[in-house]
Amino acid sequence: MVVERISGREGELEAIEGLLTKVRSGAGGVLVLRGEPGAGKSTLLDHAARRATPARVLSATGAEPESGMAFAALHQLLRPVTALAGALPGAQRDAVRAALGLAEPAAAQDRFLVAAGVLSLLAEAAAAGGLVCVVDDFQWVDQASADALLFAARRLGDDGVGLLIGTRDTAGARQALRTLPAMDLAGLDAKGAREVLAACAAAGPAPGVADVLTAATGGNPLALRETAGLLTVEQLTGRAPLPDPLPLGDGMAAVYGEQIARLPGDTRLVLLAAALEGRGDVRLIRAAAERLGVSPDALYAAEAAGVVDIRPADVRFRHPLIRAAVHAGAGAAARRAVHGHLAALLSEAGDRDRGARHRAEAATGPDEEIAAELAAAGERASARGGYADAARMLSWAAELTPDVRGRARRLKDTAAAAWLGGHPGRAQSALAAARELAEDPVLLAEIAQLSGRFELSSGNAAEALRAFLDAAERAAAHMLPADGQTAGGWATGKWAAGGPVGSGPVAGPEAPGARGAAGAPQPSRTGDARRIVLALLADAAEAASYVGDTGAAVRIGSRAAGLALPSGASAGSGDAADVFLRDILTGMGAWHAGDTGEGARLLRRALAAVPDHDHDGGSGSSGSGGGGQAAHLLWAAAAASLLGESDAAARHGARAGRVAKVSSMVGTLPVVLENAATAERMNSNFALSTALSQEGLALAREAGLDNSAAAHLANLAVCAAVRGHEDDCRSYAHQALAIAIPHRLGLRAGIASYALGLLDLGLGRHDRAHERLMALTTAGPGAGHPIVAWGSTADRVEAAAAAGDHAAARAATAFLERWSAHATSPRAQAVLARCRALTADDAAGLGLLQQALELLDTGDDRDASAYDRARTALLLGERLRRDRRAGEARPHLRDAAETFHRLGAAPWEQRAQGELRAAGESPEPAGPAPLQTLTPQELRIARLVAEGVSNKDVAARLFLSPRTVEYHLYKVYPKLGITSRTELARLLQ
Repeated sequence: MVVERISGREGELEAIEGLLTKVRSGAGGVLVLRGEPGAGKSTLLDHAARRATPARVLSATGAEPESGMAFAALHQLLRPVTALAGALPGAQRDAVRAALGLAEPAAAQDRFLVAAGVLSLLAEAAAAGGLVCVVDDFQWVDQASADALLFAARRLGDDGVGLLIGTRDTAGARQALRTLPAMDLAGLDAKGAREVLAACAAAGPAPGVADVLTAATGGNPLALRETAGLLTVEQLTGRAPLPDPLPLGDGMAAVYGEQIARLPGDTRLVLLAAALEGRGDVRLIRAAAERLGVSPDALYAAEAAGVVDIRPADVRFRHPLIRAAVHAGAGAAARRAVHGHLAALLSEAGDRDRGARHRAEAATGPDEEIAAELAAAGERASARGGYADAARMLSWAAELTPDVRGRARRLKDTAAAAWLGGHPGRAQSALAAARELAEDPVLLAEIAQLSGRFELSSGNAAEALRAFLDAAERAAAHMLPADGQTAGGWATGKWAAGGPVGSGPVAGPEAPGARGAAGAPQPSRTGDARRIVLALLADAAEAASYVGDTGAAVRIGSRAAGLALPSGASAGSGDAADVFLRDILTGMGAWHAGDTGEGARLLRRALAAVPDHDHDGGSGSSGSGGGGQAAHLLWAAAAASLLGESDAAARHGARAGRVAKVSSMVGTLPVVLENAATAERMNSNFALSTALSQEGLALAREAGLDNSAAAHLANLAVCAAVRGHEDDCRSYAHQALAIAIPHRLGLRAGIASYALGLLDLGLGRHDRAHERLMALTTAGPGAGHPIVAWGSTADRVEAAAAAGDHAAARAATAFLERWSAHATSPRAQAVLARCRALTADDAAGLGLLQQALELLDTGDDRDASAYDRARTALLLGERLRRDRRAGEARPHLRDAAETFHRLGAAPWEQRAQGELRAAGESPEPAGPAPLQTLTPQELRIARLVAEGVSNKDVAARLFLSPRTVEYHLYKVYPKLGITSRTELARLLQ
């Protein structure tokens, strides 16, 4: 295949051709071309577009005037294929259409959902023979478009989509594109420079002239061409001396500036309108020229001078540096005048967002009307999922707000949008500015809550706890009545975080808690003081759950109990949601304080209010719709954990994950996936739990949620320990601890440490396992967690017994007995019976192990408790074999070995097989368990398909394209030896 010749760029051309070949074969990929202005990026991208046949080509070019307009570049890129959006999964379709301005958003969109929809739309566009997306001047692409494109770029591979990006080598672009394959376009060497110069003149340049020009321009192709155009033939060929200094001046901007300065005044004014308009809209530019009192035809002089290209629909500057020169050469007054006329024209045309921006550019000082328009534009951008760009609009609105109180509120809104857009630094700066200006108690409470949410997401959880508690106390002192049961003690009570640790556990899901996980980090705006205080207390409880601070949990429960809320509220109402949340908080507080009877009563009452089916409606104190339901489910998981019922906790956590996947929740998916992944691990689905945490980890890192990343790393460590992947377990655990310890994340630190102890136990290193697992019981807040101490009890008992420390085994069993006193689920009772068996004599121990197996065989929880059943069967078989009852032992050992094999728990399978051999049976070598042959992505898809979920809905839940789902299913079936969805469902039931 013949490749077009571009001087000095053979390596880049080869890389481009390689990417195009992949697209033609049905694969895909990404390539970034990075270089200074004039390096030839656009030339190479144009070459790629011409060579892309038969693939479809979509293109977009970043424009500096629109760099803050959410989804502007994406609209430009996807405009030719928007009709294909109808083939997308419903949630993705609606999110993409709203982002592109084709429909009003039904609710605030999660930016991940928009990005997933973009990926699916690109896959649909590639279905007819491949797709090549060419994005030039990426450094000026708006943040919302950039986020969506980069999300897609990291997931291209099997959809026949190629993405080519051209960008200047700016710090921002280098940071954003750091994970993508890139080529730096250096200056041309002498040979390449001579070829460029030769193309500029009939006579080739003299060698000495070429060397001088190459050195002067750094081999920049554009600078070479422009400089050659300013020299005579005699100077190029060496028959006349080169001018000194060379006409390059201070660089290309200076060359273009001189060129613009020589144009007529009317032409410069029309060019200024084109430069500030940004999109090259011919009709808008001509209309602006008429309002400026000049003839639109003045633009033709610029075309004749080679400054612009005029097309039927648009005007394009020959190079972005020319547009910059036009802008720089105009005075401030002229720019404001042009912005004012553009604003009026856009407002008349109904383009409110662009009109607001131009009005703001034309402003000479604070103006509430303009600020309100900008703020409204920012809110619309937020609703479409363009949070980072919304933050810029809101920040600008704050600058133009004359009223101090209004400016403070807009700065707070800026912080919330920046946080949701993945820019925590900007969020912190805006929030600090808002805090300095705010005086209103409600706004101060909202600012304090946001500050705590930021800290809880990526910072020190103990500091977040302190912030929430202090904010709740201040809010109560300023907003609750001075008399009555709710006011007493609030203003003077000293209940900041950091008090002594109580004897009970802090209950909470193994993830950020319900309120923060279920919605944007903003409190209720109803103005109800008690609801604001309750929201702050709920956030404080979540933070206490992170840290493991039981003393704070007791104080939170006491304060929640003092809030007078309506009783007997109807199901699904906001009041009912508040009553539910207060029951959770007060129940936890009572439990921590030692009143387990009252605590259990309140927690049971709250659990009874949780619906037993998933739905799209509902409401909660932290949001509405799916977000509110997910919040309820996460708090329910917390309550079940405190009651000692891991099976119920897992069930609620898994449901919360399912709800979040389909409810377009804002900025929450990595957090909710923590609960879903933990739930699947507790339900014996270690491979699926691993897949969910891998997805959650990637999303958390993309969003800058360090503490969520720590949660996923810790869960991955436990799954790796069960499966005997020692290197992975240690790597994940150490990465989790590196975040958890300095951030005072006792829950995450405890889980990571537990993983290392479980690894030792599975590999037969009993003394080391005993040491590690015992350390979990003494780790204080910030380094450990009571929930982890409870969840690891069965392993701690087994390790202690195997290490010969029978006193420690008995003490651990007694601890579990106290914890499980109010547990009613069969799995909780079975685990307790297993622990008692390990501390009993042989006769009693056999009966207890048999009782545990019987409990685990009852109800609908058999598959979910498969790991516990296999562990119990192994212990029973071992004890029977030691009692010389090999015939009775073998069925239990065989069942344990088969279950461990199916679950991928290799160390435990090897132990069971060893016992089988000792019992007189030689187990046949087992091939890989079918499910263990699937990749994490394939497994997640297979699980959902087996549940009866359509390919479109699978794509929506996993942030994939439907075609990617189909591609993976085609690989799943032969791996599992099946041919249909029915067989898949039967296999995975």
